[in-house]
Amino acid sequence: MGIQKLSNQLISQIAAGEVIERPASVVKELVENALDAGASRIEVRLEQGGTRLIRVTDDGCGIAREELPLALSRHATSKIRSMDDLEALHSLGFRGEALPSVSSVARLTLTSAVPGERNAWQLSGDGSDVFGEVMPASHPPGTTVEVRDLFFNVPARRRFVRTERTEYGHCESVLRTLAAAHPEVAFVLRHNDRVTLDLPAAPGDPAARVRALLGEAFLADALPVDEQRSGLVLSGWLGSPARSRAQADQQYFFVNGRAIRDRVLTAAVRKAYQDVLYHGRHPMFVLELELDPAQVDVNAHPTKQEVRFRESRMVHDFIFHALHAALGQAKAGQGAEAGAAPAGAPRPEAPPHARPGLLDGVPPGDHSARGSGSPAPLTGGGSRAGGRADPGRGDGFAAAWAAFRPPAGAGSAAVGERAAPDYRGAETAPGEGTDAAEMPPLGFAIGQVADTFVLAENARGLVLVDMHAAHERITYERLKREWERERVTAQPLLVPEEVTVTPTEADRAEEQAETLAGLGFEVDRCGRERLRLRAAPALLRGRDAGALLRDVLGDLAESGHSQRTEAAANEVLSTMACHGSVRSGRRLTVPEMNQLLRDMEATERSGQCNHGRPTWVELDHAALDGLFMRGR
Repeated sequence: MGIQKLSNQLISQIAAGEVIERPASVVKELVENALDAGASRIEVRLEQGGTRLIRVTDDGCGIAREELPLALSRHATSKIRSMDDLEALHSLGFRGEALPSVSSVARLTLTSAVPGERNAWQLSGDGSDVFGEVMPASHPPGTTVEVRDLFFNVPARRRFVRTERTEYGHCESVLRTLAAAHPEVAFVLRHNDRVTLDLPAAPGDPAARVRALLGEAFLADALPVDEQRSGLVLSGWLGSPARSRAQADQQYFFVNGRAIRDRVLTAAVRKAYQDVLYHGRHPMFVLELELDPAQVDVNAHPTKQEVRFRESRMVHDFIFHALHAALGQAKAGQGAEAGAAPAGAPRPEAPPHARPGLLDGVPPGDHSARGSGSPAPLTGGGSRAGGRADPGRGDGFAAAWAAFRPPAGAGSAAVGERAAPDYRGAETAPGEGTDAAEMPPLGFAIGQVADTFVLAENARGLVLVDMHAAHERITYERLKREWERERVTAQPLLVPEEVTVTPTEADRAEEQAETLAGLGFEVDRCGRERLRLRAAPALLRGRDAGALLRDVLGDLAESGHSQRTEAAANEVLSTMACHGSVRSGRRLTVPEMNQLLRDMEATERSGQCNHGRPTWVELDHAALDGLFMRGR
């Protein structure tokens, strides 16, 4: 076949293949155009999930009569004039391909009126590159784009359209996302002549729009985010880990008002939540990042759902530290729903009860640590680590670890490294002589249930604490703080290890030797495809250092940075915290229980254990009344 020039219609249909995937793609493009036109109210009408009809009406600036044919021409737009405009975009659309792409695969009618003009004007197309005459029409100021019979002239694409319910769900999801980013605009969605979404405008009150989209329960215990540094501004709400979901369907991230899904942002959010979410669960959040438009390329993906940052490392670190700090402010007892386990979430798994004579830190047959009725030390967890310093850690870290693990037989000890003070009300019934305003958030201990849970009473009702999970989080956070102070310590290997890599990875190791040294790796090249590993992070002694090095090099290639060492170190610290925490079957005194509650209130992220399970739940007075049908 010889070389020939494609027809305008085929060119438009090829372009439509990149822009228009399904009815939801049309809704996205048309609503974004309406937002760029300054609309304060947008109504979307669908029939049969959008396959039969999509009609988008706005009250924006409208399109002049002489510009209607241009609006349906490829590469025609009012939003950019030069490369400078393209490099600092402030609008959502800019390519001038949305309307001509839609008109090439559907029957399109464009009706618009400019405010102040006497008449509205209309232009129609039937899927070809030939349009009719511009005709007068009746229409209020603004624009209506009507799209009928999507993909009627592209049968191959139409076969990939799903059921009406599925396509409607995608359209609604797109509209919800755009509505979350623009609370100042009212949105109405109708499907088959029934209103399915009605969101009034809430200028100056973004919380009202978030409440309408995600519900009052989300905002009740959501963590506000408001951070700015180096020209970056991050704001919004983080959902409580207790309200995680099985799907990532309630996550909204906007960059300068544009809804996007970006690997850098996703990695930063995932890292911030890494040890407070149960395996397989996804957080809820509504976040917006504002930065200089010149620092972000929004033209990196045909559907404009991905962006590219000029300083991706800086953006990643800024978002992670902002979210990590916000999650760190959440302590047990803060908020009425802080400890409520989400519906359908995995319940805390109680460890098996310790058998008599096999107490943590006490050899079989030796019960001297308990004495006559006194409990074993609260901090003397599993027997694997004993009281010895780990040779892979520095003196400061070893001392901190030893402080968590007093020797067996030390008598009653408090959670952590200090003795349990006699808290007010600790030896009396909760609330006696204590004003409700002075009651601690988690209240005072009443006793233990099944030698596994601490039962307490606070001003709102009853609190049930999984003592192992709670103590595990407390210990883990203290170990992490000490590790962060000591940072990564490289430990020379007795016998250097040769690691086989690709030539590209070997080159990268040479180029980023300083970065690798900061992560605890001492590496030099010993061949085209071989590296000699002379030192590895001390805390990760016994791990496969070669495999970890290859993973780190892969991360450096993809994003320019790596958290492999930190993640592996946190995994070790989490294991140490688990073995160093009080176990099921341990009898605690009332002062010890109260000390545990006080430490939970002072510890970051103490609403969940290191594995993401909830550490406590609360039954308020209304819930207790409901259990016994009181007041009915």
